[in-house]
Amino acid sequence: MASAALLMRAGAHMVKLEGGGWTVDVAAFLVERGVPVCAHLGLTPQTVSALGGYRVQGRQEEAGDKIRRDAAALEAAGASMMVLEMVPGQLAARITSDMTSCATIGIGAGSGTAGQVLVMHDMLGLNLGRMAKFVRNFMGGASAVDAAFAAYVVAVKDGSFPNDKQHAW
Repeated sequence: MASAALLMRAGAHMVKLEGGGWTVDVAAFLVERGVPVCAHLGLTPQTVSALGGYRVQGRQEEAGDKIRRDAAALEAAGASMMVLEMVPGQLAARITSDMTSCATIGIGAGSGTAGQVLVMHDMLGLNLGRMAKFVRNFMGGASAVDAAFAAYVVAVKDGSFPNDKQHAW
């Protein structure tokens, strides 16, 4: 709790917890003490090695059901936002429709979430090596970084990004 309090005093608006059901008690503990929580399910970058690398999570029915159960438990614990990363679009849309008080934010999770996010370096084409399927370089054709950000906002709002055929599973 001391670390969460320090983060909030430093200007954080929310604490993000990466992981599934094992984070439910932590989420409830923080929420009960007035600390807003963002849950992060699917691919969790902080523990990517334990997941076998950068792979889509929840493709098999059993794994998808577990992610849905974890999402419901985290919402019940008080999470007010949930990042769904690299999960099949249909799973993300189903979780989103199940939520009653928790907004979903997708990254590589299709267009059926309440909002979208991309890592800035990916959005600007500054990644080294192979670009993930769900990434779109918004810097291509943009005259400046702020124009790339503006293009991203427009694409999300008009529904052209993410394109489920190109940017989702």
